Amino acid sequence: MKRTLYIAGGFTLAFLMQSNLQAQNTQPKDTTMNRTVVVEQEYNPDILDASKVNVLPKVEEPTVSKKEVEYATTFFPATSIPADLMRPYVGTEVQPGSKPGYIRAGYGNYGNLDLLANYLFRLSGRDKLNVRFQMDGMDGKLTMPEADTKWNAYYYRTRANIDYIHQFNKVDFNIAANFGLSNFNLSPVQPGKQKFTSGDFHLGVKSTDENYPIQFEAETNLMMYNRQNNNTFFFNDKVGETQVHTKGLISGAISDEQSINIGLDMRNLIYNKDLKLADDLQVYENRTALALNPYYKLNSDSWNLRAGANVDLSFGSGKSFRVSPDITAQYIFSDSYVLYAQATGGKLVNDFRRLETICPYALPAAPILDTYEQLNAAIGFKASPYPGLWINLYGGYQDLKDDFFEVQEETFVNYDPSLAGDGQEGNSSSPVTAHQYLNLEFSNANNFYAGMKISYEYKDLIALSAAGTYRNWDAKEKYSLYMKPACEINFSADFRPITELNINLGYDYIGRTKVEGIKAAAVSDLHAGASYNVFKGVSVYARINNILNKKYQYYLGYPTEGLNFLGGLSFSF
Repeated sequence: MKRTLYIAGGFTLAFLMQSNLQAQNTQPKDTTMNRTVVVEQEYNPDILDASKVNVLPKVEEPTVSKKEVEYATTFFPATSIPADLMRPYVGTEVQPGSKPGYIRAGYGNYGNLDLLANYLFRLSGRDKLNVRFQMDGMDGKLTMPEADTKWNAYYYRTRANIDYIHQFNKVDFNIAANFGLSNFNLSPVQPGKQKFTSGDFHLGVKSTDENYPIQFEAETNLMMYNRQNNNTFFFNDKVGETQVHTKGLISGAISDEQSINIGLDMRNLIYNKDLKLADDLQVYENRTALALNPYYKLNSDSWNLRAGANVDLSFGSGKSFRVSPDITAQYIFSDSYVLYAQATGGKLVNDFRRLETICPYALPAAPILDTYEQLNAAIGFKASPYPGLWINLYGGYQDLKDDFFEVQEETFVNYDPSLAGDGQEGNSSSPVTAHQYLNLEFSNANNFYAGMKISYEYKDLIALSAAGTYRNWDAKEKYSLYMKPACEINFSADFRPITELNINLGYDYIGRTKVEGIKAAAVSDLHAGASYNVFKGVSVYARINNILNKKYQYYLGYPTEGLNFLGGLSFSF
């Protein structure tokens, strides 16, 4: 009997213990032990060049959960070449969260100058202010193409930027101001100097609550730009451009993966001078460019799709109505293989800022038209058969309306040397003298292109990349293709043998298009650089460009530096 009671008691005790354990498992944890962890993402604003106001929406790239996939499948249009005239050392600017300040200063032969200062003020958890100053340039003697004459060339660019952001609960408010100044002289065949002065003021808002079905971005920019045009034999007059650039984007979510989007971009350009040619044609015309971009977007595990159109309207000059596609499709399979295709286009407004990047030395003596990319269609395949290794193959077709090209032209004047610098013509008894100037003209052009890119990275020790693109050009005016790139090849290698030392070796090649049996000299730039962290937050750096001392031109008639070097110090604080 006792044994039976003991067994029953044991079962009862076991049942009560199990019930109590289940109750503990189902009850919420003690709230006094809960912790709230707030993770604040480091704010690192992109302070853009004063001549490149932040007007582009953020591109959200899809990710693959199993393996990181790169989506750098956008093609650089051929209109982005030639590159910048000067090649100052620009190191990778990594600004740690604990060190908001960064200063870099360097100097080299040909008077090469490299100055950069940046500081991020964390005013509060919601307020950030970034201040930036940058100056680069050169001052040295260059040998003119196809001649033994020397040119005492100089070119200095200064940029100053201030950017403030306040993060509301669901909206970010951004205000920024930018200033730019470019001082340089023209070649001996077109005596004179040039000065570009730019300034702009930016206001923008952006929604940040991803739980809302409607997302929006809106901004407006008041942009001013002045060209000095101080050339004795040309305009010798200041021309000012005022531009109001308004941009907006609204997105409505259909589901977690799908959305409908409508983008708007409007530019109002006003000039303070009516510069007219002999046939009463205006060089710069007041105009309004309006672009509408409706599109559907899908981001899923396997598909990244964007389907829409670019609708461009013009008021004041140029073709009033144009339409181009805005279609991009990427299919991801086997985690790290991407098949993609695109058909895009749109207007490229040729304001003063874009004219400077295309060719700062040009003195336009023809009506300035806006370039339109009617189509940029391509297909490609990207794969990563081995961790860290990427192979990208692509090919396509690009059609450009009113594309820029550079041409050397002559003007005949009666010139009296005693009046030099006064902007006046000589009297009728002065001899007639021919002087050249670099003009920008326009032509419809197209090209078929094909290329590949290979890159490999191993931890933080080594990063290798090689790319090549071949282009077959055609144009209505064949001579417009003289400076067009026919073959582009570049190679880059970064090594970090020790934590404190980073070494870079690279090579850039741009072969020009042959026109009627004549071809411009190819760009051939072999360069190397290194940086070494001497102390915590203090580094030394150096870079050598054009190691092979080749003679070539990025801009028609304007030589680049021979073998040149630059070195300096950088500080993080």
